[in-house]
Amino acid sequence: MAVYERNYAPYTGELTNRKSRFLILPKYAYQEIFASKAFLTFFVACFVWPAILMLFTYISYNANFLKMISMMTQTNAEPGSLFGFAYNGNFFLAAFMVPQYFMAFFMSFIVGPALISGDIRNNGLPLYLSRPFRRADYILGKFSVLAILLSLITWVPGLMIYGLNGYLAGNGWIFKNLKIAVAIFFGSWISIILLSLISLALSAYMKWKPLARLGLFGVFLIAGALGSLINLIVGTQWGTLLNVGELLRIVWTDMFGATRFYDFPVWLAWLALISFCFFFLALLVRKIKAYEVVSS
Repeated sequence: MAVYERNYAPYTGELTNRKSRFLILPKYAYQEIFASKAFLTFFVACFVWPAILMLFTYISYNANFLKMISMMTQTNAEPGSLFGFAYNGNFFLAAFMVPQYFMAFFMSFIVGPALISGDIRNNGLPLYLSRPFRRADYILGKFSVLAILLSLITWVPGLMIYGLNGYLAGNGWIFKNLKIAVAIFFGSWISIILLSLISLALSAYMKWKPLARLGLFGVFLIAGALGSLINLIVGTQWGTLLNVGELLRIVWTDMFGATRFYDFPVWLAWLALISFCFFFLALLVRKIKAYEVVSS
């Protein structure tokens, strides 16, 4: 309206809490993400393996089923070891963390590249940042979209399996194996932070989703293969620093107290993963701004 008419007035409605303002981005992002039936199908499929593990856990403590197995196999089937494994660090690492990590990777592959690329391509960042919405709110909001989704398919079902086994096993199993619960939670968050930051950084720098997805494959698969090739040709372990998946396995193995398969220093694996996180976070912060200088 024309200024001289003086009919304008400032906004007098209720303001969103500053601390939770970033959650507005996940709210609308999920409306678009879950509108896809293909993604919804994939999201449900991410819970199939955890559900199977919970079923196996329940069966392994079922007295009637154990009795039937003992009669069929002519052996004494002990509770909690129906399928020849014990619920220890090796089990949770191999049977849960590794399979769900692959599901988390594909979740990032599908969702991550679309989170920022559209805003960059359509010059939408000034619309966000010209409002009482800080750059930190924007980055945290986009990060939350992936972090919440990945949490639902990693540490949440992992702790449910842990809790179910602890309830059925009794005898203070939960308190005796708290290290496993800690490893599930923090081990999952390491991968969540890493996957989210890499996906967001690639989405910000590669404006087209197919390129961002190729970049994600490059970081995790091509760089990993290159690192393994360096180790093989040169006869060293330094190539492992390029293999994000292997670095995660090394850290997880140490956290779960599982059987070691490597001689690579754990502290160096931690340092490499933290460096990856800070590097891609720095790239993301550098790219997210209200203006962009384009050289002609």
